[in-house]
Amino acid sequence: MTVLTEISQADGPTSRAEELLSELHRITTELQTVDLTQCSDAELVDVAAETERAIARMTFAGDRQIVEIADRDLPHKTGHRSITQFMTHRLRVADPMRRTRQRHATATHLSPTGEPLEPERPALAEALADGKVSTSHVRAVLDVLDQIPHATDHDVKVAAERQMAEIAVDHTPADITALGSRLLAHLDPDGTLTDDTDRKRRRNLYVNRQRADGTAKLTATLTPELLARVTMLLAVWAKPGMNNPDDPDSPRGSIEDADPDAVAAAAERDDRTPAQLNHDAFNALLKAVLEDGMLGKSHRGLPMQMIFKADLNDLLREAGFATTATGTLIPIDDVIRMAADAQPWLAVFKDATAVPLYFGRGKRLATREQRLVSFARPDGENCSTPDCDQSAAHVEMHHAQLDWGLGGLTDITDLTPACPKHNRMVGDQPGQYTTRMVREGPDEGRCAWRLNTQPGAPPNPERINRRPDIPRRFAEHLQHVRTEIHGPDKASGDTPRLHLREVIDLRHATPVELVVASALLNHAYGHSG
Repeated sequence: MTVLTEISQADGPTSRAEELLSELHRITTELQTVDLTQCSDAELVDVAAETERAIARMTFAGDRQIVEIADRDLPHKTGHRSITQFMTHRLRVADPMRRTRQRHATATHLSPTGEPLEPERPALAEALADGKVSTSHVRAVLDVLDQIPHATDHDVKVAAERQMAEIAVDHTPADITALGSRLLAHLDPDGTLTDDTDRKRRRNLYVNRQRADGTAKLTATLTPELLARVTMLLAVWAKPGMNNPDDPDSPRGSIEDADPDAVAAAAERDDRTPAQLNHDAFNALLKAVLEDGMLGKSHRGLPMQMIFKADLNDLLREAGFATTATGTLIPIDDVIRMAADAQPWLAVFKDATAVPLYFGRGKRLATREQRLVSFARPDGENCSTPDCDQSAAHVEMHHAQLDWGLGGLTDITDLTPACPKHNRMVGDQPGQYTTRMVREGPDEGRCAWRLNTQPGAPPNPERINRRPDIPRRFAEHLQHVRTEIHGPDKASGDTPRLHLREVIDLRHATPVELVVASALLNHAYGHSG
């Protein structure tokens, strides 16, 4: 039984809304297990269609409930900072931002005086409430309507919304996008209504999440000003033969500053596509910016350099990924190649726990060394607040055991990474966090966060932003599978792909190569110290 049900029963009889929800769950359970073999083909199709319609209608009902929750300020009363955080952690909404956008467009809100306001997109709201369109249809329609120039007359915008809602009822989301483009062209065939306000409103640049292979997609809508700069960059840096990472003799930088003969020779060896040329030019530009120090000397206490954290076992196998301070996964092969230009740093930890042996001096702000060691700790690449994925490049060092103003120490054993938002949410008021450092057990060295509730309410449990150890757990699962299939005698783990040679020439090694080689040799031969 849910917490809301328990509260209702404590205050009085069960509400009609809860009675309906109990009945809905009973019907849903029966629908999940009903014998579908008794349906004819036509009946089965109708059942599936009506089920999808019911899902859409339930989404509309859920949006209405979220509006009521926001009006009652329940997110703050239950210790959440915002309605978005409440939707994410209490309601388990998968994409709260998209859901919020849909809710703003199709739900009925209250005015400051308490009067109900018509939805922003009334025709679309009616179609969703009746289950004639799904959330995917709604998103596609809103994408089209958001592109209507702001200078368009109000009555034209209303007619366009009704037209798109009508299209959504009979077409797929992909069709909505295509037909919406035709509608936009009809509304502004000459482009005279689009002005600088629209261009600025639509500008964006997204770095999407990394894929399984480590790559990521970059999408952007550029203003004319940025477009002019990007095209000029590509015109002089993205020429065949220039900035080729696979060709050590390829000239770097602008073609205007390169030796024409070297460019011509490199171009003969260059088999990159135009898109790959653009990518490599952009990469070369950012590499030059980092090397020239144009980004500054430090960011939140970390040096303005590429900072990696890698597991020794992955270095041994020459496989897997390292993590950067910005949260990016880099293949080990690339890390080894980039290590030649790196500043070496070695972090040693006590008994493979999260407690480092390095301790900073007593001062209010964490030192650069403490920031680096904090990043090297398990889960140190992210904010320590549960479910927060802000990377180490965007965090501060929080006095987790005792606040600095209350006599806390700036020792690494009392510090934890926390993004600015969560760092400022620490306090003793409802909706704020209480933190402490775990001193023993498997979570030693990590920070426990507790979200404060209203006085008299049940306390929230402590939570730790513990990342699953995927490689270790996968190895365990693989070992179990092999044991089940081949038996305990034949089951064996993967053999490292890296074989240390008996003689390794380190006479011309860089400092980082010496550090890595020393660590590899000590690990291979069991040496210590």
